[in-house]
Amino acid sequence: MIAVAVLAYNREHLLRQCVEKVLGRTSDLTTEIVVWNNASSDGTAGYLDSLTDPRIRVIHHASNIGLNAYAEVFRMTSSSHLVTLDEDVIDAPAGWDRRLLDAYENIPGIGYLATSQVDDERSLCASIMHHRDRHLYTEKTVNGLRLLEGPVGGWCGMTSRVVHDRVGGFPRSSKDVFFDFDAAYVRAITAAGYSSAIFADLEVFHASGPEFSAVLPEKHAFYARLLKSEARKAAVKRVLLRVPFAGQLNNRFQWFEPPPPSSAP
Repeated sequence: MIAVAVLAYNREHLLRQCVEKVLGRTSDLTTEIVVWNNASSDGTAGYLDSLTDPRIRVIHHASNIGLNAYAEVFRMTSSSHLVTLDEDVIDAPAGWDRRLLDAYENIPGIGYLATSQVDDERSLCASIMHHRDRHLYTEKTVNGLRLLEGPVGGWCGMTSRVVHDRVGGFPRSSKDVFFDFDAAYVRAITAAGYSSAIFADLEVFHASGPEFSAVLPEKHAFYARLLKSEARKAAVKRVLLRVPFAGQLNNRFQWFEPPPPSSAP
């Protein structure tokens, strides 16, 4: 019933833990596991070739296509539910996949359901979710399940084959190997009338950030471009808000989020 996709790229030390402590703790509901090796140059390929779990299918790709590989992986599977799993998710409770599926099936209208993350200051992503961006989340209970509604990431999340196919599958980028595929997928399912959330009572350990591995050049380049783009947008907004009465009208009609104060002198 469940297919899990893991994309691997030059982080063998994390991948080993992901296989042993996350994939190795799935239930019998997970029948398909595809690990896509994005042309890693470390020991990833050799480690993957040593695995004996019959559920695991390894794809060694000739070049690094990054997160675009999710769209390729799920075309190779037939399960009714699909899980995206980052290779830097290195610990999870036994039977986490069954708990995630049970929750997914008991939330009306859900299209993407992510696990929560262990609150650990070493994890950049977890620290952002639990602290810096905590104000962006609203907690609610649905059918006895505690959910967080707000930004949902793709570190470990489930969607269904029905939803996936209805919105045209996972997004691709023609220019980037690293991009906000999870945000793009959530936008697509939201437009189709589905919701997204974090399952607050199911936590995995997400070893994200420089404490655990070097920042990949492709990821660094993406965020550098994103910061430049956001800076340009903020500058345009500041110009617009200088127009007489523009600020009052924007407060009333909420056309756009006001930019943060400029640090320029």
